[in-house]
Amino acid sequence: MLRKPGRLLSPSLLLAAACLYKFSGGGLPPDVKTVAVLPFDNLTSEPILTQEISNAVREAVQGRLGLRQAGETQADAVVRGSITRYDPDVVVAFEAGQNREVQVNRRLVQITVNIEIVDQRTGRTLWARQGLMREGEYEPGRETEAQARQKALEKIVTDIVDGAQSQW
Repeated sequence: MLRKPGRLLSPSLLLAAACLYKFSGGGLPPDVKTVAVLPFDNLTSEPILTQEISNAVREAVQGRLGLRQAGETQADAVVRGSITRYDPDVVVAFEAGQNREVQVNRRLVQITVNIEIVDQRTGRTLWARQGLMREGEYEPGRETEAQARQKALEKIVTDIVDGAQSQW
C-alpha cells in the first residue's frame, strides 16, 4: 500500500497555524478611542449617587478600557445611564437579644442602574444593561453604608467593563 506524502501535517506546523488564528469581534470597535460619560439620571432620593457613579464609570472607561475622555459632541462613544433604585438598609442577618430586642448583624446596600454605551457615529448600542443590580454588604458598627455602597459600585463598574470587553 502506497501512502501519499504531504497528507499529514506535522504537530509543529499545526501549532504554528493555530498561533496565527485569533478571535475577533470582541470588545469595542477599534475606531472607538474617546468617550463621554454623561451624568447618570438619578431616580432615587440619594443625591450623592449621581456623582459617585458617574465618576467611577468615567475612571473605569479611562483606566480599564483605555478610552480618552472627550466632550459629548466630539466623543466616539457615549456612556449614559440612570440610577433606578437605591436601598441602603437591607437586613441580611440578625439575632434576638435580651428583652426581645433584635440586633442586626449584617446589612446590604443595593444599587440598580440602567446603562448603555452608544457608538456616536453609527448610533448603534454597543452594550446595554437594564436593571443591573449589585450589592455591598456591611456590618453595622464596623463598616459604614458608604463603604458598602463603594463595594456595590465596584461590582457595577466591573460588570460594565466586562460587558464592553466581551461583545461577540
